[in-house]
Amino acid sequence: MRSLNIFILEWKHFVRSPFKIVALLLFIIASIYGLHNGADLYKKQHSEIERINKEIETQKEETLSYYRNNQKGPENRSWIDVTTPFWAIWSTPTYHFKAASPDLVYNIGQTEQYGYYKKIGTTSSPYDPDMAKEIANPERIQSGTLDFSFVVLFLLPLLLLVLLYNIKGQEAEQGFLPLVFVQTGSKNWWIASRTAFYTLLLLLTLFGLMLYGAMLTQVFDAETAFFKIFAYITIYLLIWVFVYFLILKNGKNTVSNTLQMIGVWLLFAFIIPAAVQQWVSIEKPANLMIDYIDVKRDKTEEIYGQDSDITDAQLFSLYPTLQESVIAKDSVRINNARRRSIRAILNVEMKTATDNLEKDNQAKNELIANTFWFNPISFFQNKLNTLTKTHYNDYQNYRDEIQNLVDKRLETMVLDIWNDVKINELKFIEYTNKLSK
Repeated sequence: MRSLNIFILEWKHFVRSPFKIVALLLFIIASIYGLHNGADLYKKQHSEIERINKEIETQKEETLSYYRNNQKGPENRSWIDVTTPFWAIWSTPTYHFKAASPDLVYNIGQTEQYGYYKKIGTTSSPYDPDMAKEIANPERIQSGTLDFSFVVLFLLPLLLLVLLYNIKGQEAEQGFLPLVFVQTGSKNWWIASRTAFYTLLLLLTLFGLMLYGAMLTQVFDAETAFFKIFAYITIYLLIWVFVYFLILKNGKNTVSNTLQMIGVWLLFAFIIPAAVQQWVSIEKPANLMIDYIDVKRDKTEEIYGQDSDITDAQLFSLYPTLQESVIAKDSVRINNARRRSIRAILNVEMKTATDNLEKDNQAKNELIANTFWFNPISFFQNKLNTLTKTHYNDYQNYRDEIQNLVDKRLETMVLDIWNDVKINELKFIEYTNKLSK
């Protein structure tokens, strides 16, 4: 009953405070803006994927028309022969997509730093120029488009500060704080009840905003992490409530309380993340991808210029069945088959180079993760990235899937070239199904 009375009085105090009402309205407006940014990005990516899929179907039909009309390829490019494995696979349009989760409306994360579709060819790599370079999660927190998670992580503590800053301090300055304690029975209970009022107000506001965001991308029509996201946001809010409660409990006046709250916010929102970023940059400088560039440039020239015996040994090591293939016994056609298969050898070298890149990035992320116990904003940002499938690991899995598709494409091409497979309409359709999964 005491808490209910305090809640009623606090509500009257809130509605008579234009400053607090305006602060809450600005927070809601910023949140809605962030939700629309996430929803727009989600819709943009899905629209682009739909457009590309239509282009893929058009390209497939064009190639299929060659088989149906007994043509080997375009009339103006006589060197193309889609009845051979090399040109049939080259003409097989394959893309790999990372479809955005509807939860993107709540947290853009690293989405804007990476490609979400990739055209797969025999010369493709997960680190091609159209695939952006990794930068550690905490380095992304304060950059990019304003989204809902940014509003929550950085502006929610400020809003809470505005709502709580004059609790106890105002009464102390006016000299009737002892009377309040007599009427309520307990100083801590009175402060906790007033703080709880604003906590509930913010939780209802956040839940309402998340429901609004859910309507923008039809979150509940798919398997999403809506309630897990809200749970982490709730925990994040309660942590700040607890910190501010301790300041209010031990504070003496409004100015002192406000300055302490601002100091804590600056410490956790800017000083610690910036210090961690600087430390990580010193311990793990940005990878300039020198090894990758060297392989792509120098190693390519070296492999194409090496003796045929070395090339054959490398190919037979990769695909042992080639030694018994039709082309391996044909001294005339083996030269062409060998040259068109060299890309498989280069692919092995490229994977070695990218493995080193990925290990370096993983070590950097692990270093950052070790700071989460005193760097809570980075911790919660990473958790939200994970729940909305915009985390580094999600894009690493995406890159791994791209590499697997490249491996499958090369293996299929090399084996079919050396076994002198003739490609017809049915075989081409088989390629389009096999090489996209």
